[in-house]
Amino acid sequence: MSSRVRTVFLGSGRFGVETLRQLHEHEDVEVVGVVTAPPRPAGRGARLRSTPVHEAAADLGVGAVLPVTSLRSADAVATVLALEPGLAVLADFGQIVPKTLLDLPHGALNLHPSLLPRHRGAAPIQTTILAGDTETGVTLIRMDAGLDTGPIVAQTRSALSGTETAPELEARLELEAGELLARNLGPWLGGEIEPRPQPDEGATMTRVLRREDGRLDHQRSAEYLERQVRAYQPWPGSFLDTELGRIAVWRAAIAGGLAEGQPPGTLVPLTTPGRGPGLGLATSDGVLELLEVQPAGRQRMSGADLLRGRPALAGTRPGQAPPAHSGQER
Repeated sequence: MSSRVRTVFLGSGRFGVETLRQLHEHEDVEVVGVVTAPPRPAGRGARLRSTPVHEAAADLGVGAVLPVTSLRSADAVATVLALEPGLAVLADFGQIVPKTLLDLPHGALNLHPSLLPRHRGAAPIQTTILAGDTETGVTLIRMDAGLDTGPIVAQTRSALSGTETAPELEARLELEAGELLARNLGPWLGGEIEPRPQPDEGATMTRVLRREDGRLDHQRSAEYLERQVRAYQPWPGSFLDTELGRIAVWRAAIAGGLAEGQPPGTLVPLTTPGRGPGLGLATSDGVLELLEVQPAGRQRMSGADLLRGRPALAGTRPGQAPPAHSGQER
């Protein structure tokens, strides 16, 4: 290309960091601005923390970082357009992009962590794991007015092992997204790629996750709940409400077999070959072993350690009060 294309990047979350880095290093573009969400309170001290993309932009030396609460505002759009961009690239932004940016000379490209049209919307990585998909990938689309409905510019596919947590899969797809953009950006700007419409068949939509989504529903299968524990890290997390208070579940496994004589929803002691004593949750079709848990206000511990400290939990159901505990709590 005879001149570098002035480009704005729109992103906030961790998934967008590698894309920003690849964009910054690409010989065909000049990143003239980064649009991201404003700093938010985080941690126990509720100190303001910038987004991962904002921090990455600072490390890369991208000068024009524009924290915006809503890109729908006329002032925000005017600020971005004042940079005179010819291209917008988006990854993990979480805001609606106005038509004026979609209609830039080279359009607006979006990197989405799923095999579109499957898992459009706000939670594609979590939903991929929860659904038990055997493969995933990243899709590069030219954005249109719909939600992840634009035509496909390029796509990458990779197999899933069935053991990934959401943070692990996000880190992997983050790298794939950056590489996918780097390979296709030059040809796109050169007019060598004709995007293809997304098929209607197989289209699904995800939504923003809520805290209550993390509750472990014993009416589900043990297989589903094991996937949920992996999918919902770190947000909304997976949990049970007990007499001890809310217990977060960080790791789980399918113990196999029904909890004999115990109705679904009962906490049961386990003896698993190769792992020894443990704590399980009886489900609709088997037992979910709670490998790593965290009672409210406590450190993480094994399910076995929790049961040793509170043996009265065995035989209770989340939401029921266990018998009075006479032993020493760990």
